Amino acid sequence: MKLLITGATGKVGQHLLSSLLADPRHAETQVVALCHNRSVQQTDRLRVVRGSIADPSVVAAAMAGVTQVLHLAAVKESPDLAIDVSVKGMFVLLEAFRANPAAKRFVLLSGDCSVGHIFQAYPAPITESDPRRAYPGCYALTKVIEEVMLEQYGHQYGLDGCVLRAPWIMEKDDLRYAMSFGDDQFGGPAWSDLMPQETLAAARAGNHVPVMRDANGAPLRRNFVHVDDVVSALMTALDHPAAARQTFNIAMAEPLDYGQFAAIMGRRTGARPVDIPTSFHSNWLDCSKAGLLLGWRPTVDLETLIERAWRYERAAEDPRVVWYPG
Repeated sequence: MKLLITGATGKVGQHLLSSLLADPRHAETQVVALCHNRSVQQTDRLRVVRGSIADPSVVAAAMAGVTQVLHLAAVKESPDLAIDVSVKGMFVLLEAFRANPAAKRFVLLSGDCSVGHIFQAYPAPITESDPRRAYPGCYALTKVIEEVMLEQYGHQYGLDGCVLRAPWIMEKDDLRYAMSFGDDQFGGPAWSDLMPQETLAAARAGNHVPVMRDANGAPLRRNFVHVDDVVSALMTALDHPAAARQTFNIAMAEPLDYGQFAAIMGRRTGARPVDIPTSFHSNWLDCSKAGLLLGWRPTVDLETLIERAWRYERAAEDPRVVWYPG
């Protein structure tokens, strides 16, 4: 196997590279990392190609002899980059892949933004057959376009593509900072957009945890997934026969329930809940298809996610990195 990875320097890419190169099952796998602004260290099994994903000559050089592609690269809410990187870059990658006689499978890491995340209401758990209904913003739009492009290349050219659709990907202490009322809050939505200033100030002054409530007034249920489970799903999808031309939801077995989260934190730390009314909708990504066809199941549940996030201690050489606004 010869694997091309885009986004190798990102949150998922770094974990994937270390897992892949350490896995005895991939001892013979050669890896090409297509890097632009940041890079990784080359080894005897890892070659780096520098340049833009939207440059056909750069992509062609990276694609030579590649059997599988893992497309992890993305830009978030950056309208000035969305078309050139996400749309043109996807097209250039697909064109180079279908022209490559060694090509076997193209795996795209997508997101639940393509089905609207907490912005769109669903009457039942969200499956892979539900229509794409993106939430506002260019990032969600480009993920829909990428998914459709890969799907159409299957119809048009018989290309073997697989989509893994993940929600907010957690690592290290991400969850702790996602739930922080301080200026160090990670991701979104920002509490200042949802709470009166005096309520937010009071929450910051004590030991409190947020309980977002959905449009019906119930504690919001929102999907998360740990990066370890994303990596295991990606490595499974690389060559699993049942992944051919399929889309899979990849998430925790149950969404994070803000009410359950507050109860756990109350027992652990004595934190008191702060209700935050929102217009968001609770949703539930159904991952049973991945379990049935791939044998993939998440290993990190809510209790484990909390334990890891609150136990994690950062070293001086391990600064917090906000990979994207959230």
